[in-house]
Amino acid sequence: MAATDEELEDLPPSAKLVFKVLEYDGPLTQKQIVQESMLSARTVRYALERLQEIGRVDEDVYFADARQSLYELTEAEPAVEADGGAEDAEPCCCAE
Repeated sequence: MAATDEELEDLPPSAKLVFKVLEYDGPLTQKQIVQESMLSARTVRYALERLQEIGRVDEDVYFADARQSLYELTEAEPAVEADGGAEDAEPCCCAE
């Protein structure tokens, strides 16, 4: 489940900063996020947990050093219309 903008607004400032760091520089390890954001390791850990809870960050194996994880933003899922989407929609009157 991808987070909405409203869910991001409800996050603490540290989580928003980590989100922006990953948006501009990601994917990164926790250590790299600490360096880029200038936040403490504990604060970055907490921010990553919050972002994972709302489905905005994925954790993966960092192949250069398997002891670390690589964090990246999840792809935002397109909004699905309540009526089933474009497949069930009637053709536009303008189409010829």
